[in-house]
Formats: sequence, C-alpha cells, structure tokens
Amino acid sequence: MKATFLAVLIALGALVVFLSFVGRFGSRGRSIADACCAAPWLDVIVATLTWVPWVIASLAWGWRGLVAAVGAQIVVLYVWMFTHEIVHLKALRGPRIVKFLNRSIGRWRNHLALWVTVIAFPVFWLIRFAQVAAYPLLVVILRFPRYRQAEWVNVSRQKFEGLIGHDLIWCLYCDWMTGVYSLGGEMLRNVESFWCPIRFYDGKKCENCRVDFPDIDGGWVSEKGTMADVEAVMERMYGRESAVLEPDGSMRPVRSWFGHPERKAARLTINGAPTVPPPHAPPSHPGATGDAAAGESDPGTP
Repeated sequence: MKATFLAVLIALGALVVFLSFVGRFGSRGRSIADACCAAPWLDVIVATLTWVPWVIASLAWGWRGLVAAVGAQIVVLYVWMFTHEIVHLKALRGPRIVKFLNRSIGRWRNHLALWVTVIAFPVFWLIRFAQVAAYPLLVVILRFPRYRQAEWVNVSRQKFEGLIGHDLIWCLYCDWMTGVYSLGGEMLRNVESFWCPIRFYDGKKCENCRVDFPDIDGGWVSEKGTMADVEAVMERMYGRESAVLEPDGSMRPVRSWFGHPERKAARLTINGAPTVPPPHAPPSHPGATGDAAAGESDPGTP
C-alpha cells in the first residue's frame, strides 16, 4: 500500500509539474500546452489524473491499492493548490471566489458541497465515453453531423487573471464538465429529433426541456397530433434530404436536429440532385408544429 501511494504520488506530481511549466518553454512548449488543454489530449490528461490510477491500483492491489491511489491524489491536489497560491501572493490576498463563498455560506459548507459534486464525476466520464465510442458510429451509419470535439471539450480558465489555487482547480473541473455536458446535449438533440420528433404531453416538461431541445418549439409534432403528422415532419426534414456541399464537391445528407446551423446553408436534394427549395407554406397537417412542419425555404429556421 505504501509503494502504491508513493508510485501514484511521484507519477502525478511529475505530471502536474510538467503541465505547470511546459508552456514556458518557447513556441514548442506553448503548442504542447495548448494541445493538452483540448480533446483528445485533455481526455488523456484528465483520465491520468483521476480514474486511471484507481483502475491500475485496484487491479494490482485491490481495495487497498484504490485507497492508496486516492490518498496520493488528494495530497498532490492540495500541495499543488497551496504552492500555486503561495507563488501568487498578490492574487491570494485579493478578491477570490473561495473567500466570498466561505464568508457567505461558511467554510465547511462550501468545501463539503464542492466535494459532493465529485460524486457526479464518473457520470460525466460515462457521457464522455459515449461521445467518443458511440456517437461516431451514428455519424458513419446515419450521416449524423460531425463535431470537432476539441471546440467543446477544452479548458481555458487558467488564463483568467487572478484565478489561482483552490479557485482555479475547481473552475477547471467545471470548465471540463460543462464542455462534456454541452457536447452531449448537442449530440442528443440529433438523436431525439431524428427518432422521435413528438412533443411531450407534460407541458411543464416541454417548458423545462426547450432550452436544451429547441426543436420542441421548432418543428416537433404536437402531442395531440397523429402518426401521419409525425411521418410528414420526418419526410420534410429527412426524407427529401437536405444536403450540404462538401469540400470535395459531393453532397452530404443533413441528418441533424431541425435548428442545427448546418441546415441554414443546406440545399434540398431529391435522389442526390439539387433542387430549388420550396416556398414557405402553411402546415399540411394540423398536428404539426413549428417551421419544420411548414415546408420552409430554409429547413434550419427554428
């Protein structure tokens, strides 16, 4: 157990030191630092700092190895936070998030609540695994839109002036999981609108979900509609395929959610041949809602 503790302590300590200083070594160092701040290398860094030691230690030494690994991680975390704050004394003495929250709700409540949020950490990793392993299969099979995941899953709050130590580490945690959550929501919008573009019967649920799923008000069929309405909306959005022109000159079908930005530049095709988009028209089915049911010249208008 002692050997496990020391091994994790030294390995993670070395990684943290590397990440703290690599950006200071010229343009090459800055390039490496930038790469480490966005997927896929950010995934490798976060995994190495968190669950990878748990898995290795557990497989090698059982629950004692897991306890030792977690203990070493906590030591590395607090040593880094303390050192970073000492190095930035001016910021340490100035305005800080932790000072305000400790003063407002009490130190122990603030710190306890922060650690409670860690319970959700494995859930975000499950979401991240699905983004990497499952969604790309939908891109291949169904031609769902691709995403540059580094534009979503990245961290940048380390660049904020005066954000140090305790505040910085927790803000980076939020930075990472907010990107993971947002990318997951974007992917789920494609899934939901493609397979079930029907509003919920619960009006409150529609109200609560419309922020994350704008198609609720942008084309999904009314809960009082019919399956004929559903088929009509799907035909408008996916059957008579919208397509975007790829750099190689080919036309790629659009299978994105109704309000996806790529639909604004999409061209309608029939059997692969570009067509003139139809004029704006009223809904052909009383159960259809939103612009998507109206037969639009711009299929992406929410």
